Amino acid sequence: MRSMIKCAVAALVTSTALAGPVSAELNGDLKIFLDTSNPAPRATMEAMISRFQEQHPDLNIETTVIDREAYKTQIRNFLTADTPDVATWYAANRMRPYVEAGLFEDVSDLWAEPEIAENLASTKGAMTIDGKQWGVPYTYYQWGVYYRKDIYEELGLSEPSNWEEFKANCQAIVDSGRACFTIGTKFLWTAGGWFDYLNMRTNGFDFHMDLAAGKVSWEDERVKQTFMNWKELIDMGAFVENHQTYSWQEALPFMVNGEAAGYLMGNFAVAPLREAGLTDDQLDFYQFPAINADVELAEDAPTDTFHIPANASNKEAAREFLRFVVSADEQTEINNGANLGQLPVNAKSSVDDDKFLNQGFEMLSSNSPGGVAQFWDRDAPAEMAKVSMEGFQEFMVKPDELDKILAKLERARGRIYK
Repeated sequence: MRSMIKCAVAALVTSTALAGPVSAELNGDLKIFLDTSNPAPRATMEAMISRFQEQHPDLNIETTVIDREAYKTQIRNFLTADTPDVATWYAANRMRPYVEAGLFEDVSDLWAEPEIAENLASTKGAMTIDGKQWGVPYTYYQWGVYYRKDIYEELGLSEPSNWEEFKANCQAIVDSGRACFTIGTKFLWTAGGWFDYLNMRTNGFDFHMDLAAGKVSWEDERVKQTFMNWKELIDMGAFVENHQTYSWQEALPFMVNGEAAGYLMGNFAVAPLREAGLTDDQLDFYQFPAINADVELAEDAPTDTFHIPANASNKEAAREFLRFVVSADEQTEINNGANLGQLPVNAKSSVDDDKFLNQGFEMLSSNSPGGVAQFWDRDAPAEMAKVSMEGFQEFMVKPDELDKILAKLERARGRIYK
């Protein structure tokens, strides 16, 4: 193994070239660009690439790791010049600019293969634009409702299976002197999570994606219905007060102290809740329940991805690498707790013996037929995401100003999507 230090634009880039003996299978150079610059993800990816190298010793694999923030500013440049054969990125709307610019390879042929079609079905929608697939996912994590099981038991409540049960539980929690949910909307994305779930449960995944793509008016009655469902919770006092002054971390103590009974959040909240003293006997998880029985359940599961640039030189080897990345065994290995500590995208993979990872894996692999969204600030363009999440926070504080807020968002839609 030989090492080289490169300077990629303003970022420090480390490259490792792996060379092996010549064989008859895949050959030539395979250049892989990664944004997994933090220590654990970097080590995970480099170990995975070494395993691929062992299977294909005739390939000369060169891995370039770029700081994640620098990668975001450099990706368009390196997709057009000094193009790698494989590059990391993100699903859904975050890949759209590069798809529409013709910079990502159509890999629908891979998704037609039974191993991928069957085992990665839950993430296909997140990788699809204009009916074609443009990459493969390698890791994701679940969102859902984390709740105080001991408080539910004290009040005689069960996990809700529909919207009416969800609201009835909430009313019982409020009547006990607690908030149903903690939330900190000082940083706006937490309100975006509530909008994602309420809109996908009210109108479905496809409608949600059309709204994110600017194809639906914010003053559409279906959008208004999403907010009216949200307003029912706000009006009953479901959320902690002054949430606009808290970050998501600052909102955790309300749940730890028992002042709030639940948190709609990503699985990354589990570690700090455990560290704050909640045991797994006190803490549990459920899938956000159905609101409209006519729409299938879709989930927020932010997904990291691999792509083949359209200008790649070794597309045969790149396709084989993508097959390797999403294989059941590799998905199990790279996502275990000692590595990424997230969820494998392959339904035949296994997960660490962790209560919440197991629940999330079951939900995303088997119980989310409606699709996987990437979270509002990934699915919508950056400017629209910012304006709309400001609107979501404002609505949670001033729900009676809904019409004014939606009119503002509709004006923004007319300006941003031109």
